[in-house]
Amino acid sequence: MSKSTLAAELNITEGALKHGMPYLAMGSGRPLVFLRWFTPDHANPRGWMRDAEIKMLAPLAKHFRVYAVNRAPGMAEGITMADIATQHAAAFQAEFGGPVDVLGISSGGSIALQLAADHPSAVRRLIVASSGYRLDPIAKESQLRYGEAVFAGRRALHLMAPTAVSSPALARVLGVAMWLFDPLARPKNPADTYAFVRAEDAFDLDARLHEITTPTLILGGERDAAYSAENFRHTADGIPDSRLTIYPRTTHTGVAKHPDFARDVATFLTAETP
Repeated sequence: MSKSTLAAELNITEGALKHGMPYLAMGSGRPLVFLRWFTPDHANPRGWMRDAEIKMLAPLAKHFRVYAVNRAPGMAEGITMADIATQHAAAFQAEFGGPVDVLGISSGGSIALQLAADHPSAVRRLIVASSGYRLDPIAKESQLRYGEAVFAGRRALHLMAPTAVSSPALARVLGVAMWLFDPLARPKNPADTYAFVRAEDAFDLDARLHEITTPTLILGGERDAAYSAENFRHTADGIPDSRLTIYPRTTHTGVAKHPDFARDVATFLTAETP
């Protein structure tokens, strides 16, 4: 199927929610908000990254009108994850007028958890994928070093290699490739990148997981280099109405590509309330 045919079939549109939060929408049915992973820019993806996102979300777009949403541009210095969650709650209320299903992946999962804790009336059901109640040490260090480097105008992409693969040897090889690719992936507004990195660095919902009353599904990968299986379990154990699925032999980015991912999300969101 050609790109133009797929775009027409999925009824793809672009826009911005309140606070200028960019979105790419596709499919039909009840709205499902997909909160994107960590991205250098607070913008909709372009080129091959846009194609990859559409391909990943297309199975879900058969059941829902999927809104792929990014963070608001122009983030203030010192913004917190609670501030970011409040922006999202206001944007969702303005756009949808009531609670909405939310799927957060990686950094998007951090926002989704904060949103469910602080603004429970904004979330109907919650899916958190490749994410947990706080960053694990490797992700925390890599992401903060990345943010500091881009803010200083230095090459930075290679600093994220340890979160992509669990093998130190493979991380070094990947780091070289990422160092070479860096000029093509520099954020247009490094201040935005750094502001979000610092907000997520301070993110920790350990003491508040029990406050999340929204029905929640946690999806993780057994071989995730950024988050441990223990993090996924701890997050699920702390949320009263939650369930956990860990995909065997699956990496951080592999969860959203897993053959069961779309089915598991759709089944959870369409199940009758007990």
